[in-house]
Amino acid sequence: MDSIDIFLTVAYVLIGVGAVVAILMPLIKSLDNPKSLVKTGVGVVVLGVLFFVAFSTASGEIAAKYMAEPFGMTETSTKFVGGTLVTTYVLALAAIAGIVITELNKAIK
Repeated sequence: MDSIDIFLTVAYVLIGVGAVVAILMPLIKSLDNPKSLVKTGVGVVVLGVLFFVAFSTASGEIAAKYMAEPFGMTETSTKFVGGTLVTTYVLALAAIAGIVITELNKAIK
């Protein structure tokens, strides 16, 4: 095991610790003000509904070459990928629209 493997392992551990801290610290801080959790809960529910709609409307068609190994795709995994892509597209368009609307609002004022 050379130094590159050691540094990669340390980097993975630090990324994991950072992700856990980034999720847990706001939750701990928001326990002081439970009303702030309602906004977070609404956001999570909206994201869940958006993904459910995208997953439900995604196509489950699989090309023959992706059914075999090494891919081993199933109808559910194909729908999951399609739903994730549609959710990403919708959120990206919403972000762009938000940026444009904000800038136009600033320019008008």
